[in-house]
Amino acid sequence: MFQSVFTDELGIEFTKALDTLASWDLKYVDLRGGIFGRAVESLNAEQLMRVRKLLSERGLQLGAIQSSLAKVHLPDAARRAEEAQKLEGIIRVADALDCRLVRAFFYWQPSEAAAGQLAVQPDQLQLVLDAFMPLADRAREAGLVLAFENCGVTIAEVCAVLEAIGEPRWGLAWDVSNEWFASPEAKRDPAAYINRVAVHTRMVHVKARGSVPALGETAAYDQILQTLDNHGLKGPVSIETHNPDRSVSNVDQTKAALDAIRRAWPSAAPGMVKEPAAEKPKAVRKYKPVGFVVVGLGMGRSRAKEMLSTPGTKLVGVCDIDEERAKKTGDELGVPYTLDVREWLDKDEVEVVYVLTPSGRHAEVGLLALDAGKHVLTTKPMDVTTDACDSMIRLAEKKGLLLGVDFGMRFESGLLSLRKFVKDGRMGRLLGGQVSLKVLRTMEYFRSNGGWRGTIRWDGGGVLSNQCIHHIDQTVFVLGVPDEVRCDVWTQDHEIEGEDLACAVWRYADGAVVSLYATTSYPHSTWYYELDLHGTKGAVSFAGGGPLEKGRERYFVDDTWQDAPPEMVASPWLNAADNFADAVRTGAPLVCDGRDGRRSQAVLAAMYQSGRGKRGWVKVKPEVP
Repeated sequence: MFQSVFTDELGIEFTKALDTLASWDLKYVDLRGGIFGRAVESLNAEQLMRVRKLLSERGLQLGAIQSSLAKVHLPDAARRAEEAQKLEGIIRVADALDCRLVRAFFYWQPSEAAAGQLAVQPDQLQLVLDAFMPLADRAREAGLVLAFENCGVTIAEVCAVLEAIGEPRWGLAWDVSNEWFASPEAKRDPAAYINRVAVHTRMVHVKARGSVPALGETAAYDQILQTLDNHGLKGPVSIETHNPDRSVSNVDQTKAALDAIRRAWPSAAPGMVKEPAAEKPKAVRKYKPVGFVVVGLGMGRSRAKEMLSTPGTKLVGVCDIDEERAKKTGDELGVPYTLDVREWLDKDEVEVVYVLTPSGRHAEVGLLALDAGKHVLTTKPMDVTTDACDSMIRLAEKKGLLLGVDFGMRFESGLLSLRKFVKDGRMGRLLGGQVSLKVLRTMEYFRSNGGWRGTIRWDGGGVLSNQCIHHIDQTVFVLGVPDEVRCDVWTQDHEIEGEDLACAVWRYADGAVVSLYATTSYPHSTWYYELDLHGTKGAVSFAGGGPLEKGRERYFVDDTWQDAPPEMVASPWLNAADNFADAVRTGAPLVCDGRDGRRSQAVLAAMYQSGRGKRGWVKVKPEVP
């Protein structure tokens, strides 16, 4: 998915609007009206060529054609003929500007009293289909992807029409604010509501009201966008401002809505089946906040942003070798920035250096910080070699400093409850299981940010070291370290040094066997994760993403399957920074200290030793020699 803006929402001349949007570092825009005084579908061939040239000169692409096609209630024959001509104009735009995604409607804009009827009255639905199907057939013939907006209609009505039409590529243009605040389900169980809607979504519309905090209550865009990302949304998240406060210019209000979405934009990998929001601890830390500097502002940007709402922490500053990225993050979060971590190491207010650089630089930065007397928290994996991990562990212990690894899934209720289920013996003696991860990573992903991803030196390898390390650690956290592993790796579909496909087997000392499969060549842009474990008394089955509309979490216990573990466990900490700050101030245990983080890295290292050379069983050496 990507960020975009309706050009006409700025309320200024089209060319100036493009200049403004390009200056906001956007790569996509959506077209609707206000283009040389015309609606987009009314542009002639010469005007479309001019639009194409203007977009190209500014490095912009068309995210979606935002049409009003069929936005009329059960029209007569004359109006249907007008809408058919409108569709021909849309097809011309799609051909001229290389965009097949179109926001549309379906001849149902009922009175308030009739709202929702289409989802429950088959006779009304048939009337709509009889009127709309000629347009649908022509759109399908032209290769358009229609996304129907829940404007004037309910999401349930959109879904009813989609099901009746039966075109799997088509879906919902989800205008979040149109239903979020009025939906009992969204209030009662937001995760279930978001998952139900996300599976149908092809594009998103974001109004200023509902996203800009200064305008009142906001929707849970962090959760919405993360779920859409999990489901593999490929379309735009578009700002359709509808400025409600005329004391603020349309340009400024649009930028405020875009900034709100950028703050909520996901950058971390999805986790296990998510617990309801109500289970999150309402933590209060009564000690002086611990000062952090965040180094590396790819994924580090979201961690730095998260720290602003994490109890017991204080974001002192940020650091990245890319000055534009460092300045942008610093300005956004209201903290100083530097290009060199050493500028922070003599500052007393910095107590923790949070390392989120490319993986192969974790120890490089961590050792500098430890040597300067700073505690260190690194993102996953701890580094790309166990030798690098050992060097940090030894220096931290020598200096009496804390060293932790941010495996964020260890703070999720689903994983903690599963771990207790296994540790309490509810599964009996573990016999076996399987773990699989299927995601899509393009060559654009591997080439970005200097091309470090997919390299052995800086990324450690490919899918195992970057994506699957989350689930390697999950499995180690729940089951412990295997005695030995065997692995095969391949590079099937990417021009990278590391692997994009891996198959492994873990064998435990007690005879349990776990298989693992991981790929970054899945055709769906999703995070499709499955975990199945079974023992002599019980079993578990977890899955999320891919073809699943909602995550699956099932436990077989006492001879029956159930949707919840026998005992739910919630973390006392919100995330790794919360836990680390608590450890600094109170001596609380680290959820993943350096030695524990090394154990997951040791399993990964043994798999690579097997897959890259030995081609057989390799003993795992989890402890620092």
